[in-house]
Amino acid sequence: MIVDATFWVAISFFIFFGLLVYLKVPQKINNSLSGMISAINKELKEAEQLKMEAKNLLSDYESKIDKSKKETKEIIDLAKEESEKMVLEKTKKFHQITEERKKNIELKIFQMKANALKDIKNISVKIGIATVESLIKKSIDKSKIENLYSKSLQQTKIVLKQTKF
Repeated sequence: MIVDATFWVAISFFIFFGLLVYLKVPQKINNSLSGMISAINKELKEAEQLKMEAKNLLSDYESKIDKSKKETKEIIDLAKEESEKMVLEKTKKFHQITEERKKNIELKIFQMKANALKDIKNISVKIGIATVESLIKKSIDKSKIENLYSKSLQQTKIVLKQTKF
């Protein structure tokens, strides 16, 4: 017989698939899968966009880091250069001040020598005058006085000529 169990399985199979088609289940499954595919595609596009943005941000930050490193190096180089200039300037000023002080001290020493020589001359003159006065008091002979006076005058002139600097 044609109507056996396989026949009924085949009929129920066709009815089941017919019912599925009638209820538009394959279309709903297709729409559901299409929606999932479009959502996944959308997420993939967003992920790709986020990836590109991240790459751009990374390259921006790397360029900023490189720029800041260059600026830091320039600042350090400038600071080194300025510090070297300051050291040279301070050294130069130190040497100038030292030279000025040395010149001032040499001038003071020269003035002190001149004053000492002047004092020695003055004392010598006073001693000479005192000696002459004492000699005059001891011997009043006019010829002797004139003779002594001329000799001391000559000696004083010689001494003064020798002490000129």
